[in-house]
Amino acid sequence: MSKDNPTIGVGLLGLGSIGIGVAEALLCHSERLLSKAKIEFDLRQILVRDIEKVRAIRIPSEILTENPSSVLSDPAIQVVIELIGGIHPAIEYVRQALCSGKDVITANKELVAQKGPELFELARKCGRNFRFDAAVCGGIPIIGPITRDLQANDFKSIHAILNGTTNFIITSIEEKAMGFDESLALARELGFAESDSSNDISGLDAANKLAIIATLAFRSYVDPAKVYFEGIQKLRSRDFLYAKELGYGIKLLATAEDREDGILVRVHPALIPVSHLLAKVSGIYNAVQLYGSYSGNIVFHGQGAGRWPTTSAILGELLDVGQSIFTDHAFHSILPVIDGNKPMRTILDLEASYYLRMTVSDKAGVFGQIAEILGSVDISIASVIQKDADKEKGTAEIVITTHPSREYQIQESLAILSDLSVVSTVNNVIRIEELSS
Repeated sequence: MSKDNPTIGVGLLGLGSIGIGVAEALLCHSERLLSKAKIEFDLRQILVRDIEKVRAIRIPSEILTENPSSVLSDPAIQVVIELIGGIHPAIEYVRQALCSGKDVITANKELVAQKGPELFELARKCGRNFRFDAAVCGGIPIIGPITRDLQANDFKSIHAILNGTTNFIITSIEEKAMGFDESLALARELGFAESDSSNDISGLDAANKLAIIATLAFRSYVDPAKVYFEGIQKLRSRDFLYAKELGYGIKLLATAEDREDGILVRVHPALIPVSHLLAKVSGIYNAVQLYGSYSGNIVFHGQGAGRWPTTSAILGELLDVGQSIFTDHAFHSILPVIDGNKPMRTILDLEASYYLRMTVSDKAGVFGQIAEILGSVDISIASVIQKDADKEKGTAEIVITTHPSREYQIQESLAILSDLSVVSTVNNVIRIEELSS
């Protein structure tokens, strides 16, 4: 290390895909960071489960350890980067690092979603940095703008595409008329999906990310356990064809609204006007639209996950933290203040229009029975399209869109329709979001 530049010791917790990216940057491309910050970053210790494991890059064996104390108790380590994931033991390690006077950078969305306010307060008490931009949207700078650049705004709504895996699958179904299973297999083959993609396709991953963004934007803790989420498993290529015919695209949309009666946060497939920017976000890309009281609508767009976009976010945090260590910049100045206690609304409080695709008996009077049931719970029909008829089975597929209705009304009608003899299957129910540009 050069004597002309200050040095910061770095400890790394976890060496998965993202950890490999960070380690490679610090070990093999340190001159790039030095040229930007005039600080040398010394990767001193890396906590791993198995020292003997063969890895994608060569890492000096002397900096690998299976003992967390080698990282957390090393006085020469000033910054700890946590990439373990999950709650335990990650939170114990982060607490220990902060209390030991170390700054912490994390990409752990589950940890920040569930324990963020506690860790913000602990970092503030300890006078340390706790940085987590990499936990949401990878390479898209979204946390910093909300907590710093746009903090004068009162945010009222968030609409976002927060999971690259599901967006890639949706794009494949829409553009290549692929089946869901085939699209998922392709995402795995190309490295856009993990072998266990359940958190992605169920909407849980996006729900955790949305909880973080909403907590910061609304300055009120949004418990991820209270975020409604629904996955993409029911989407079929015909849904996209019908949606296009109606003037919409389909996305796994993450929405948060700060309403007069509380906060409503939800993740589910949604029909979006084809003219809207979010409808044009394809492949592994993510996007976030914020509406601020002064800023109006702002859209952030880019690759939201993966080794290099997330590594980019972590290294940006590291450069920023490194510079703050050698200046008089107050550590706690960038820590968000979560001082609200707004009630959480449930999905049943939602009012929206709906798209219903169902298989019914192909005979006279069927639509009249369905319309009567919908009308009995005050649901007004906006349009009806009859599609493929199967003469052999005596069935037809119909698509119904509704005028704005309450979620509880839709759920009540679905329970009745599923028991109706002329309704073979309710294939899909998708909410329609009339987003403003």
